[in-house]
Amino acid sequence: MDKKLTIKDIAKLAGVSKGTVDRVLHKRGKVSTAAFEKVNEVLKVIDYEPNHIARNLKNNKMYRISILLPDPNIDPYWQACIWGIEEAIKEFKAYNLNIEIFYFNPEKKKSFLKTAETILEVNPDTVLLAPLFQKETVEVIQKYDANNIVVNTFNSQVESSLVKSFVGQDLFRSGRVAAKLLDTVVAKGEIAIIHIDENFKNASHMQEKERGFRKYFEEKKISRGTITTLKLKNPNVELNFKTFLSENPNLSGIFVTTSKAYQIAKMISETKGKKINVVGYDLIDENVAFLEQGIIDYVIHQNPKRQAYLGVTSLVEYFLFQKEFSERILLPIDIVNAENADYYRV
Repeated sequence: MDKKLTIKDIAKLAGVSKGTVDRVLHKRGKVSTAAFEKVNEVLKVIDYEPNHIARNLKNNKMYRISILLPDPNIDPYWQACIWGIEEAIKEFKAYNLNIEIFYFNPEKKKSFLKTAETILEVNPDTVLLAPLFQKETVEVIQKYDANNIVVNTFNSQVESSLVKSFVGQDLFRSGRVAAKLLDTVVAKGEIAIIHIDENFKNASHMQEKERGFRKYFEEKKISRGTITTLKLKNPNVELNFKTFLSENPNLSGIFVTTSKAYQIAKMISETKGKKINVVGYDLIDENVAFLEQGIIDYVIHQNPKRQAYLGVTSLVEYFLFQKEFSERILLPIDIVNAENADYYRV
């Protein structure tokens, strides 16, 4: 039945008054058992759904959504998140929403905590955040919950039962995918897992990626030499990597767990007469340039734009339309190479 039926139409079909239909739909007032059954029978037949949009347009409450986001001027990976947020804002512009982004330095815990406190002073209805710092994020979530602020996360998960919903990829699985990709292109030699610019012990997203990567080779019982973990920090990334390279002449494959594979690719491109396969993350311009040159073999696309968009829209739909949260919204693990990169560009 394609026609959108009104309360008047439903009343006519059920043989009752419009007032009776209204009371059944909105669960208010007294309705006889016979009338109740007649109306519900019609509702089942026409597969009626309440018009939440029309109902909430009458709701004058202003919902405030705060987003705690790493500064894209420091790490360009997060720029795509802003585009996803802007898309959600445009989609719901007809409603009483105040959606505001608060930026922090992704390399400094103090910046994260200070920005989190700023949001607390604003006292929003809900916060969407990217939990780069595991320990500090748990503490912040506890503070928000104590102030009746709903908290959701995206990009990486955090161990807290107070989080209603997570949007992102299965990072353990993405680590396994990276291992499979290197396994197909590296015939022999040693492999390095490289973490850049983050505290590994406090970064669950790095831990999960490495855990999945190592688990793949453990299960396959593939003997290909040592798998080494290397942690690099700017401004000493170049010096320390070149030292590592000279000390590991049999290195044949590298898995970079962040969006900064281009830093490693640049140094490999300057090394003559040696092929080292590289798998990294994210379609930022610098990575795509080395992907096209063949220095980076594969990039795993995490789709940060889609993550942020879904993170915001799930919060909007919860407050405006009473749509329950999905505990986890998992995005596909997309494998990108030089041949298909153009199809994934934002």
